[in-house]
Amino acid sequence: MKRICVFCGSSPGSRPEYRAAAEELGTKLARSNIGLVYGGGNVGLMGVLADAVLAAGGEAVGVIPENLMALEVGHKGLTKLHVVRSMHERKALMADLSDGFIAMPGGFGTLEEICEVVTWSQLGLHAKPCGILNVLGYYSPLLAMFDHAVEERFLKPENRALVLARDSVVELLRAMERWRPVRVEKWLDWDTR
Repeated sequence: MKRICVFCGSSPGSRPEYRAAAEELGTKLARSNIGLVYGGGNVGLMGVLADAVLAAGGEAVGVIPENLMALEVGHKGLTKLHVVRSMHERKALMADLSDGFIAMPGGFGTLEEICEVVTWSQLGLHAKPCGILNVLGYYSPLLAMFDHAVEERFLKPENRALVLARDSVVELLRAMERWRPVRVEKWLDWDTR
């Protein structure tokens, strides 16, 4: 993987461990010669992550819509900052620039972004690993929901396996490096299995 897209909060969250995880991930990406693609902000975990990548000598590429840039939340010290017209353009460009995706703690935007790229993987629109860095169990309720969707037969186990969740940066990056795409027909009738 040459670049990983990281979705994370524009807030630092309530616990210092979230900030520490963003710093650790940014440093590890830079030291592994993996570029960062992210939402382009200088606030919250986004800013912490980008600053850590840059401090360790890595590449940090941001993608931010014009309206957020106008609010002066765009990071001015990045390797490259793409300013686009809309959130849709932002997500498409972030996906195109990346070889994999990680969600760190965040709000609605982060949840929507990781669920979208996992859905794209499920539909065969890309073959890139999708990971969740489960800092302090932040995503445990969401992961339980995914398991519940399997139990209720709204999600196939093979598609549930598209989400690589780990508690540690090193373990998550290792799992993403080892990941290989598996094509599963989404519309296969459950009753024929």
